[in-house]
Amino acid sequence: MPAELLNRNEAQTRYELIDPALDGCGWNRGSDIRIETTAGQIDIIDGKPHRRAVGRTDYILRRPLVEGGEPIALAIMEAKRERLPAEHGLQQGKGYRVGELNHVPFVFSSNGHQFVEYDEVSGQTSESKLMSEFPRPDELVARYLKQRHLPTSASALQMLNTGYKQGRDHLRYYQDAAVRAALEKIIREKAAKKAPRVLLALATGSGKTRIAAALLRRMLDAGAFGKALFVCDRTELRENGLGDFLAAFGTDASEVSTRNPQKNARVLIATYQTLDHKTQKRTSPKHPVKNFFERNYPPGFFDVIVIDECHRSAWGNWFDFLRANKDGIHIGLTATPRQIKLPETDDKLTRQEIENDRRKLADNLEYFGEPVYEYPYLQGVADGYLAPAKIEQWDVFHDGRIEPERVRGVLRADVKGKKLTNALTGQPVTPDAIAERTEGTGLDRNLILVERTPEMCAHLFKRLLAEGDDDPHQKTIVYCASDHHADLVTNELNNLYAAWCKTKCERRLPASPSSAWPRTMVNRLLPICATVRNATSLPPQWICLLPA
Repeated sequence: MPAELLNRNEAQTRYELIDPALDGCGWNRGSDIRIETTAGQIDIIDGKPHRRAVGRTDYILRRPLVEGGEPIALAIMEAKRERLPAEHGLQQGKGYRVGELNHVPFVFSSNGHQFVEYDEVSGQTSESKLMSEFPRPDELVARYLKQRHLPTSASALQMLNTGYKQGRDHLRYYQDAAVRAALEKIIREKAAKKAPRVLLALATGSGKTRIAAALLRRMLDAGAFGKALFVCDRTELRENGLGDFLAAFGTDASEVSTRNPQKNARVLIATYQTLDHKTQKRTSPKHPVKNFFERNYPPGFFDVIVIDECHRSAWGNWFDFLRANKDGIHIGLTATPRQIKLPETDDKLTRQEIENDRRKLADNLEYFGEPVYEYPYLQGVADGYLAPAKIEQWDVFHDGRIEPERVRGVLRADVKGKKLTNALTGQPVTPDAIAERTEGTGLDRNLILVERTPEMCAHLFKRLLAEGDDDPHQKTIVYCASDHHADLVTNELNNLYAAWCKTKCERRLPASPSSAWPRTMVNRLLPICATVRNATSLPPQWICLLPA
């Protein structure tokens, strides 16, 4: 056919050439083909947010694993205009990582006449073939089960065959992908007679609680558990996520309090503080006091335990919660998986102690394995589901020195004549008691230089006012050197905010200090801070994210 006659655009190629060709290969145009369009990225132009008109469009091929089951995403088809080679769309598909993002093993590209296949696992691209040779649904299902190492019996695949109670459209594409990835690993490990351990790593704000609720509901409807526990480490997280669980489970989901263990509910939502609550003090090592969890839930009570923010919550007594239900399914949710290196030793006794050490549980990769699905912050920004951030960073110049602290450090001579206190005891410290040279962050972690935090906070607050046209109400994250340092920064920003309200707003402050603006913004984000710095090598002591 002459090139000048091959004039169909991408949409025309899809509907006039590719869809009919897929129909001829057994794919149902109404149920097997789904068009998934993301929200569209938000760009910052002259300091103002502007959303792009169209997001990325993915052309997804789906098929139930059994007749009447939930359609499972099997492949991505990158459709390109008719006059382009069939291979052309693959470069876009590879750049987007569409296979990984949608959690499908196969990526195809077609110009309506020919197609090529890219296997993200092997990295191989096939030769061009006629569309009449495109894989039929049963063939692709069989290849999917083999590639994912899944059993073929309908009973073993029941969790994947069971649909969403609220419908697939209730979830964004990556949330559905995360649920399917988790179910696949649970099925594989159950088939291997193992207690499943699953880790999902998705960016903050991407809806991990909604994913957990949808995942648990699908498992419940498939008959996969009797009782499930969702645990988070703050009351705010419990309250924020309760709505997703109530929408998914209704009265089958209940919030646990120290007065009501809610044993009759199918899904319990609790904080670590509630579960670890003790009503009396320990009298002797031989007679330990049982906490709320031990008093109310016998070993093996829960078939599934979901741990929110597992990168920091897994430490300490989480070990006891999970150990009491060691044969159940354990699912970890986090934006920043934690990995800890334990000492190596040839001594058998010491090695056994390390193996039994609860610190091992705090290593997410060691306990759960590699994440079965990942959705990073930058991908969320690219898709338009997460707000872009303007990163502002400032150096600290001690006493107006030419070199910043991150380069020069702080010398012992620099702090002579200044008021220093121990970060924990508050006792005065003389310059002679500190090292000859201290890294800038070391001052805030171990020592308190009284003038330092007020100066930094005043600078930050002034910058927020300038950024917000004399209004500081913007979502901002300040990375601090320690929990104590975060408290000091919080208090200082609260004071600045109170003064601003009095002089500028003339309005009444919130009655509870915990609801004041700065406390929602200055958080103890040390694991995230460490990950960001390690990943991007950001050197300054103060890093501020200002979302548009």
